[in-house]
Amino acid sequence: MDSSFPNNNKRLYQIWKGRNKFLCGGRLIFGPDASSLVLSTFLIGGPALTFCIKTFSRLSNDLIFLFMTSSRNPGIVPRNNRPPESDSASNSTSSMEWINGATPDLKLPRTKDVFVNGYTIKVKYCDTCLLYRPPRASHCSICNNCVQRFDHHCPWVGQCIGVRNYRTFILFVTTSTILCMYVFTFSLLHLLEEPGHIWTVMSHDVISVILIAYCFIAVWFVGGLSVFHFYLMSTNQTTYENFRYRYDKKENPYNRGMIKNIKEVFFSNTVPSLVNFREWVTEEDDDFALESISKKFGGDIIKSSMKVDLELGLFGKDGKPIPEMLQNLDYKGIEDSLKKDR
Repeated sequence: MDSSFPNNNKRLYQIWKGRNKFLCGGRLIFGPDASSLVLSTFLIGGPALTFCIKTFSRLSNDLIFLFMTSSRNPGIVPRNNRPPESDSASNSTSSMEWINGATPDLKLPRTKDVFVNGYTIKVKYCDTCLLYRPPRASHCSICNNCVQRFDHHCPWVGQCIGVRNYRTFILFVTTSTILCMYVFTFSLLHLLEEPGHIWTVMSHDVISVILIAYCFIAVWFVGGLSVFHFYLMSTNQTTYENFRYRYDKKENPYNRGMIKNIKEVFFSNTVPSLVNFREWVTEEDDDFALESISKKFGGDIIKSSMKVDLELGLFGKDGKPIPEMLQNLDYKGIEDSLKKDR
């Protein structure tokens, strides 16, 4: 405190006879009923804060469904190390097409008949996974996996859509549609409420114009996708089956009526995963995989004196990896050159 003022001196607000309330050393002056400021703040900021929270909740739900769809196992079918036994596979099929691609010594029918809800369904053999695909399963060429109830591979989520993530995919598409309509409506209302000519208002509020244009375009895509998948749910079809006209000329054995079909998607338990990707496994040499690779890609390049590692490449007799430069050499051309020199 300044020494020029006596110790018994006080600030004016400290001895003020009025009923005002002072804060911050007299810098802020309130009336005696300043508590009403809290109520007024709540009445003004409450609706705006609620609107922001509501908008954020719609956005967060959409992002949660997106992440759940992209990160969940869509229903990958575990692979076989060896093909199934030919005797058991040939007992229940009438197909005359036989598998002899990578394994010419093995005779397996290309298709097999199974019964689903009293209907005969043909399932195909997968050369990559070495198994007969379950009904409604298909092999995704992008993920290189057989997926249960394969719907399609969605590039927007970067994942296959199958039996285990179809529900979250539908919720993701639906919430995206609602979010686009929500932003479009309130952005348009904001422009219409501004005084002045509409073109003048649009020139001063470019962000709202961009949001309106973006949401108008996006809602046709996600909205159309939502309607299309609602039709697929109602008829218990997959996108893969619909695009291939699977049930145009025959009855759908999985269709149980619109209500039950929708309940099956939204109110049924999630199918357990067939693959535990967190289990501990031992990496072993697979002679059958080596044989398949040699027959399909190498021919006489991969000899019995070499082993193949899918990451490191070829190994020589001493067990040491052969340099990549030597692996890519044209040995046939070298032999021809030596013969000419001789």
